[in-house]
Amino acid sequence: MPTQPQQEKHSIEAWSLINRKYLGKGVRVKRFRKPTRCQIRNRVLLAILMANDIKLSQLAEELGVSSRSVSAWVYEGRIPGKNNLEKACNFLGYPRHILFREELLEKSPLICQPEPSRFMKRTLTRSPVSNRILTGLCMVHDLSVSDVSRWIGVHPGTLRKWLHQGTLPSNAFQEKAESFFRIPRSVLFADCILKTDHQIKAQS
Repeated sequence: MPTQPQQEKHSIEAWSLINRKYLGKGVRVKRFRKPTRCQIRNRVLLAILMANDIKLSQLAEELGVSSRSVSAWVYEGRIPGKNNLEKACNFLGYPRHILFREELLEKSPLICQPEPSRFMKRTLTRSPVSNRILTGLCMVHDLSVSDVSRWIGVHPGTLRKWLHQGTLPSNAFQEKAESFFRIPRSVLFADCILKTDHQIKAQS
């Protein structure tokens, strides 16, 4: 049976481990928690929020819902009720089939990432981003522009045009991007498509 000094020693060691784990990391809180891939059901919604630098709590406040509800939309793949769904679509500027596509919410596949990468923040700060879904997905998965371009077989400058200028790639490159991200091209390049549709309506 442990003696009193031994018990106190074990207790001190236990608290020391807890302090190192929880207190030793400082008090700085990131805008987005670092999720594992399997924790994200709605990658598209999270990508749009990250690309626009909108916290989950901010979205909840704007829509008048709880932060827990918004977290469930992102991390559990839940679809909001009719009223909240309409408010979310209006606020973020995307239709339901982009923000809450059922077949994408059923599973969160691992993308075919050949090796570790890291998203380069200067992609956002260098110039305005037009394709926020594609940019946000790079942020969600910590993918650098140079690595993504190499993995899908396109020049980095071309990929940057997709991100910053909203250029719509050829069908062949759309297919490659779709295969890499495991997301339909109609969603990956929705920003480009919606922009073109708005221009056509404005001209007619």
